[in-house]
Amino acid sequence: MKFPTLQAKLERFEELEKQLQDPEVLTNTTKLVEVQREYGGLAKVAQEVRAFNTREEDIEVAQEMLEEETDPDAKAYAQKELDQLCEEHEKHTKDLEDLVVAGDSITRGGLIMEIRAGAGGDEAALFASELFQMYQHFVEAQKGWKTEVLNLSATELGGVKEVTFSISGEGAYHRLQFESGGHRVQRVPETETQGRVHTSAATVAVLPEASEVEVEIKPDDIRLDTFHASGPGGQKVNKTESAVRITHLPTGTVVQCQDEKSQHKNKAKAMRVLRSRVLEQMQQQAAAERADQRRTLIGSGDRSQRIRTYNFPQGRVTDHRINLSLYKLDQIMQGDLDELINALLQFDREERLLGDSAKK
Repeated sequence: MKFPTLQAKLERFEELEKQLQDPEVLTNTTKLVEVQREYGGLAKVAQEVRAFNTREEDIEVAQEMLEEETDPDAKAYAQKELDQLCEEHEKHTKDLEDLVVAGDSITRGGLIMEIRAGAGGDEAALFASELFQMYQHFVEAQKGWKTEVLNLSATELGGVKEVTFSISGEGAYHRLQFESGGHRVQRVPETETQGRVHTSAATVAVLPEASEVEVEIKPDDIRLDTFHASGPGGQKVNKTESAVRITHLPTGTVVQCQDEKSQHKNKAKAMRVLRSRVLEQMQQQAAAERADQRRTLIGSGDRSQRIRTYNFPQGRVTDHRINLSLYKLDQIMQGDLDELINALLQFDREERLLGDSAKK
């Protein structure tokens, strides 16, 4: 049997399918939520494995037909059909290898990204704003995915203190999972009269977006505070307490949102971010407990780790984790990130395969 770990997930998925038709499960709300949560997490993998198994069966049938056929024309047609099935099967095999190597990231869709200005004052806030625009260009123009701003704190000079936004699209999390960490910019600020190069920084966090089924947060586990929303420089945005701050008591995680004029909408957005942060903590804890499945070099997600430098005088972007320098800064800042992202994913794939080989 090929891909035993994935086949096991398919078997578990089929068990859960039966449970979702069981009256005892359907009438037990707690059990139903647990089953739905696990079922939803396995759905994409199960569909891929089912398709793979079906194609293997189709190949066996096509091979039998080819062996039994005596008419030259019919035999040539059967051979052509078998060749096409084998070609599709080879591609699908590689896709399943990617599933095994990449784990859950390749089956997860959306994410929540947080960008915060670091050291460097106004220049750092401007850089954070440019990073935000860079990802927006990549997501919307390059990939056709969608973004939604959940919270934004701007500066008077047009920079961004911090911004939280969601990205939705097939494979979005898998493509952008390695953007977490410290991003550093080296350039001459517009306000610099001596022409000296300054270094500023921003941090990026990539969180897998969690569904309500995947991460259940009970009302008793949160504290909700409301306050007046404010804009750059502390100016008031509205006179009602529409801004919300949610504290998750079990983990101490705090999320606030003030973008909407409606308190209800701000709470809904803040809960999306909170669920994703709680899911990230759960994943990191699980990874730490699995000593035999160490996180890869580029997948640590440590926000204090400097991962990339954007050097404007040299027109260079360097990713320090894989020692890759690309002299196409202008294109990258316009969202042309594919070459960089592909290199990171390939490095991660090779490192994981190497780790799997060492275990065997």
